[in-house]
Amino acid sequence: MEKEKKRINFLGELSGSIGDLGTFLPYILGAISVAGFNPASIFTGFGLFYIFSGWFYNIPMAVQPMKAASAAVLLHNLTPGEVAAAGLITGAALLLLALTGLIEYIGRITPRAVISGIQVGLGLSLAVLGVKMIVTEPLIGWPILLLMLPLLKSRRFPAAIAAVLAGIALNFLLHPGQPLPAISPGIYLPQISLPAAADFNRGFFLAALPQLPLTLANAVLVTTAISRELFGERAARVNNRNLCLTMGAANLIAAPFGGYMMCHGSGGVAAHHRFGGRTKYTAYIIGAFLLAIGLFLGKDGTGIFTLIPEAALGCLLFYSGIDLAAAAKHIGERSEFFVILAVAALSLALNPAVAFIAGFILAKGLEKKWIKI
Repeated sequence: MEKEKKRINFLGELSGSIGDLGTFLPYILGAISVAGFNPASIFTGFGLFYIFSGWFYNIPMAVQPMKAASAAVLLHNLTPGEVAAAGLITGAALLLLALTGLIEYIGRITPRAVISGIQVGLGLSLAVLGVKMIVTEPLIGWPILLLMLPLLKSRRFPAAIAAVLAGIALNFLLHPGQPLPAISPGIYLPQISLPAAADFNRGFFLAALPQLPLTLANAVLVTTAISRELFGERAARVNNRNLCLTMGAANLIAAPFGGYMMCHGSGGVAAHHRFGGRTKYTAYIIGAFLLAIGLFLGKDGTGIFTLIPEAALGCLLFYSGIDLAAAAKHIGERSEFFVILAVAALSLALNPAVAFIAGFILAKGLEKKWIKI
């Protein structure tokens, strides 16, 4: 458990602030370039939510695009109106879970081994995804992965900053003809995107319904566990109810303004911490940066992010995923270890929502002596 230090290490906070770009950028750039979402709306929404989350939780609380919903956007060509509808539905559901106390009941009855198994599965899935991104450009990815290893604990040369700078440099070295992005500063405001009645059908079945179980497992239960593991008493405000409240309110507010579906995330918390983020200033830095990109650069801001090669982002994802998986190290009896491994395997092979349900049944069966291993 770490205590907040009086003296802020700015390089560490800066490094931590970009540590989760491996999860953030692929989904967001895909939504903007493939599905035609308004960059000003998306970046402004994420920037404001990051700043609020840093202030409210007083730790480097992550803000991420909802992954199941993002997959639906790219696979099923959801429109901004349908995503707005899904955001309203998901936001209302999360608020309902918080205000009724149902999420606290779910948290109480969920065995610790199930949460740890989800954590291990998510961590390993992020690490595997990181490797897949690395091999897209091995001449960039593998050298950066090795470069980062001795810098993971460095305060003078933080690993995430080194990875991004080395990635950009190698990208230009290996692709000398790559043009610099055109930038036209101005004022770019979010656009109103009110869903029509017809948008709620596809928004519910294709985005909100598959997303909600994943959000409860990853963005609520596991995020609470990893935050307390990494930040101790400083994470006092991080609990299942508050996470549902902040995500629910953020999505209800952002959806009508063209904002993207947002959640907290255990992998993001682990990434911010892994690369040096220790205080709320990590969230302030990345939040202010995204807010400035959205308001002053708009669609030109996406060009800045494309300078970072996918392989370099994969390196960030690999180390933060390993950290997330390793944090679930409190193993008790053999039966608990069995549940952790079973849930992690199901999470990797299928998805965390299925793994959560199966693991819950398995853990309760072992607890009641209905199942013996």
